[in-house]
Order: sequence, then structure tokens, then C-alpha cells
Amino acid sequence: MKRKKRKKRKPYKVISFKLSTRQYKSLQNYCKYRNTTPIKVIKKSIAKYIECYSDIPAEISYVTDNQINLFDDI
Repeated sequence: MKRKKRKKRKPYKVISFKLSTRQYKSLQNYCKYRNTTPIKVIKKSIAKYIECYSDIPAEISYVTDNQINLFDDI
């Protein structure tokens, strides 16, 4: 018998943030009502913001000529 090839693992990044007790309780209640998990709710909520921007480079901010340069002389 041939062995199955293992799939290459995708590199994942960890992002953490804090919720207040009330926010966490609200999230738990929503998930219980909708029969889902908090991770799925959060991922679905931010999907439209992160799916389309993986290949677009961040815009470089620039200083216009008419802005004051306060700290250039120091």
C-alpha cells in the first residue's frame, strides 16, 4: 500500500485582542443563539476587509510642501 502524501501546512499568524466582560458575554450569547463559535463569527465579520488586500502594497504617506517642519532643525 502506498502512503498518502501529507499536505503542506499553511503558515498562520496569531492575532489577539481583549474584550470587556460584557462584550465577551454578548459574543457568547450570540454564538449560542446562532449555533456557531466565536472564532467563526469574528473571521466572518472581518473577511470583507482582509480578503481583497493581500497583494496590494500599503500606501506611502508623504509630506506636502505647505506643512510646517517643526523638528527638522533639531
